[in-house]
Amino acid sequence: MEPVIAVIGATGAVGDVFLRVAAERHLKMKELRLLASARSEGKTLMYDGKPITVHEATRANLEGADIVFCSADSSVSKQWGPVVREMGGVMIDDGSAYRMDKNVPLVVPEINGDDLEWHEGIVSIPNCTTTPLVMALHAMRTVAPLKRVTAATYQAVSGTGAAAVRELNAQVEAIGAGRAIPPLEVYSQQIAMNVLPQVDDFADDDYTKEELKMRNETRKILHQEDLKFAATCVRVPVALSHSEAVHVEFDGPAPMEALKAALRVMPGLVLIEDPTQVVTPLQAANSDDAFVARLRVDPTVDHGVVFWCVTDNLRKGAATNAIQIAEELLRRNLVRRPALKR
Repeated sequence: MEPVIAVIGATGAVGDVFLRVAAERHLKMKELRLLASARSEGKTLMYDGKPITVHEATRANLEGADIVFCSADSSVSKQWGPVVREMGGVMIDDGSAYRMDKNVPLVVPEINGDDLEWHEGIVSIPNCTTTPLVMALHAMRTVAPLKRVTAATYQAVSGTGAAAVRELNAQVEAIGAGRAIPPLEVYSQQIAMNVLPQVDDFADDDYTKEELKMRNETRKILHQEDLKFAATCVRVPVALSHSEAVHVEFDGPAPMEALKAALRVMPGLVLIEDPTQVVTPLQAANSDDAFVARLRVDPTVDHGVVFWCVTDNLRKGAATNAIQIAEELLRRNLVRRPALKR
């Protein structure tokens, strides 16, 4: 099957990466429709060396689409998800609108591609910090069951959007030139030469929504609802790639060599075996892999390890994972569903 593919949010940061990754992976398609808000109507974007005109996301422009990628805010996802489902297509959503919906699979294909079998027209991809973490955890739990996970994230500003990257660049330029920092537009405090230990709003329990997303999404993807999990999410002055420092406690012996062997064979993951060798956000940028480094024993618990992981948040953390879901849907012949009666 060569599907008709539509991209909602084509002019955004993830949309731009989606077009590059889809071309690189030679994603099968009969037609590509680039959609965005009304203000982007008539813009031209390039796909695989060819110009494509952007149109407004409307029901008419979604009619007949087999796979719809949505990378926009939750209100847009909630608006168009039911429409796509009603018309018999599948929406792969990059946002948080449907992640914890019990009727919506939350998928990293290397881990739980089988969950696609029960989709009802909407599939969600995880938060860009969750994806590399669950890939590492999934490999490790083949050695011993997971008991407890704690993580500290160091998240690039591109996770907030293109405007946040521009704000960081403007602040760095001002500091370099000895000028005053421009007025803040995206973050509540200066991000250049600083870190902000808050990603998203605070929830009632004093964790941020980003921290709760990591916990809840990890549990759902791994099918381990009782996993003990806590995170602290931090925004750092880096343009691209999210990093994490992770502590894992196992419910039983987890020999280091067995853990390394499991990580080596995990698809989409690269293990840096020398514990003194690091991998940085710059090194992970523009790669589709998740990287695990500095794997070492945690001497404070009976069966524990500590590691560092990093991935390009716009590729594997977003666009690449969405495209891999589309590839898996096509491979399993799970794309087209009978349209619902209006």
